[in-house]
Amino acid sequence: MKKLTGIPVYLCGLLGLGSTAWGVTATYTDSNQNVTLTGLGGSNGVGQSRVDWGTCAFDGTNTNCTVTAPYTGVGGGGTISIVLRYSGNGPSPFTANSVTAGSDLITFGLLPGNSGSIVVSLQESTGANVTFLSDNFNFFYSNATCTGLSAAQCSVGQVGLTPNATISGPVHGTFDATPVILAAISASSYGGFPAVAPGSWMEIYGTDLANVNSQIWSGADFHNNVAPTALGATTVTVGGQSAFIDFVSPLQVNVQVPSNVTPGPQSVIITTPGGTSTPYTVTVNPTEPGLLAPAAFKVAAGQYVGATFPDGVTFVLPPNAVNGVPAARAKPGDVIVFYGVGFGPVTPDIPAGEIVGELNQLTNPLQVWFAGTQATLNYQGLAGGYLGLYQINVVVPNVPAGDAVPVTFSLNGTPGTQTLITAISN
Repeated sequence: MKKLTGIPVYLCGLLGLGSTAWGVTATYTDSNQNVTLTGLGGSNGVGQSRVDWGTCAFDGTNTNCTVTAPYTGVGGGGTISIVLRYSGNGPSPFTANSVTAGSDLITFGLLPGNSGSIVVSLQESTGANVTFLSDNFNFFYSNATCTGLSAAQCSVGQVGLTPNATISGPVHGTFDATPVILAAISASSYGGFPAVAPGSWMEIYGTDLANVNSQIWSGADFHNNVAPTALGATTVTVGGQSAFIDFVSPLQVNVQVPSNVTPGPQSVIITTPGGTSTPYTVTVNPTEPGLLAPAAFKVAAGQYVGATFPDGVTFVLPPNAVNGVPAARAKPGDVIVFYGVGFGPVTPDIPAGEIVGELNQLTNPLQVWFAGTQATLNYQGLAGGYLGLYQINVVVPNVPAGDAVPVTFSLNGTPGTQTLITAISN
C-alpha cells in the first residue's frame, strides 16, 4: 500500500504553478526508520494525527527526530536525513493535518504552544553535505500497518479521524529544494512598490531562497568597499546581472539592483545549492522613488514619514506616538533628514554595490512640500557610508502647526505616490 502522506502547508498553494525549471529532485527509497501517525480525531471528515518521526534523541535542549534513507538525483546520490526538531524532551508536537475531507494528503503543523523546525540534509556520495531549512518534501508509506482499523480502512486520512488509531512503516518519496520566487517589491519600508529602479533595493519573497536560517552581510563580505554578490550560498541576478545581497533567509532575500539594468520587464533569478528558480518578471523603471516610512510609524493619524533630526536618533513625530522611539515635533526653520531609495542617478556617478564615500547630487530635480508649501533642500544625494540610500536634508517651511501635516514630493516633475504626514509645532 502506498499513500501520499506529506506535503508542507505552503507547497499546497504551489501545486498549480507547474514544475520549477533547473531544479534537481532527490528521490529517496524506503527509510531506515518507521514513521508513525496516531489519530487525534477530526471533524467534517478532516483528520489530524500526531507524528512520531523516526528515531528521536534529546540533546539537552531540543529533541531531534530523524528519518534517513538512500537517495538518488543530487550530487551522485547518497543519504538523505530529514530531521524534525522541537524544544524539550516531551512527546512530539508535530501533527499531520488532512488538506481536505477524507484526504490522505496532509500538511505538517504543530500543537498549540509549541515550536519546531524541519531540516533536510543531503550527504552526497562525493562527501559533500548540504543542509536545507525546508519541508518541501513528500513521503509515501511502504508496507504500512495499522492498529485500531481494519486492513480496508488502513489509510492516513482515516487514521487521523480515528482517535488512537495508528499507521506505521518505512517511507519513501522525493525532496525538492529548488528556490521558488513568489513576489518581488521595492523596499517595503520605502513604499513597497511592485516595480524597482536601477540601484534601488528590492525584497524577494518565496520558498527555499537560502539554505541558512538567516544571514546578513558583514564587513568581511565586502571587498574594496564593494558589496557581496553571494551570501549564504545564495546568488541573485536581475536582467542577467549579479545583484548585491545584504540579507538571505529561506523565505526572503534583500538585494540592491545593479545600476545598469535596462528599464522594462526583467527576469529575477535566484540560485542556491538546491537549484535555480524559474525566472520571475519584475518591472524596472528609470526611477521608483520612495521615502522611508516604516510600518511602525503608521498610527491613527496616518503614515508618518521616517524623518530624523540631525542627531540621527530623534524622529520627527509627536512624542510617544510610537512606543520606544525618541520623538519630537519639528519647527519651521529646523533642518530635518529624509531617507529614500529609487531616486535615480547622482553626480558624480556612484554605481550600485559601492559604499558611498563622497558628496554627490541627484541628477533629477527634486521638490518637497509641507502642506503645499515648498521646502528648501540643503542636500539631495546618496548618503555617505551606505549603499543605495538617499539622504535629503530639508528646511521645514513656515506652515501651520499640526500632528498630521501632509508631506509630498516630486521627482523630475512626477509626484511621489506615498501618502505621508509629519508633526510640526510653532
